[in-house]
Amino acid sequence: MNPTTRARRLRRDSTDAERALWSMLRNRQLDGHKFRRQTPIAHYIVDFVCVEQRLIIEVDGGQHQDRANDDDERTRILEAEGYRVLRFWNNEVLTDLEATATAILIEIENHP
Repeated sequence: MNPTTRARRLRRDSTDAERALWSMLRNRQLDGHKFRRQTPIAHYIVDFVCVEQRLIIEVDGGQHQDRANDDDERTRILEAEGYRVLRFWNNEVLTDLEATATAILIEIENHP
C-alpha cells in the first residue's frame, strides 16, 4: 500500500486519543501552530507534525510497550531527518488533554 493511501486509512481509523488530540491541534488552535495528522515522513507515517517547528507528536497505545526498540529506532531516524519527537501514551492524552497540550507548547517554546 502506498504511503498516501495508508495515511488516509490511518486518518479514517484514528484512535480515541488521536481524535481528542487532533481536536486541539487542528485549525491552528494551539497557539497558532499548524499541525498535520498522519503524514508520511522518511519511510514512516507520523501521527502529528508541525513542519515549521520540526516537531512530531506520537500517540502510543499499549501495543507500543512490546515495540520499544522499534519506536526508539523510528525516533532516531526521524531525528536524523531534523525533527524532534514527543511521545504520549493514549491514557495520558485521554485523561489530561490540557497537560498534553501544555507539554507540546513547552517543547515549542523551548526550541523555537
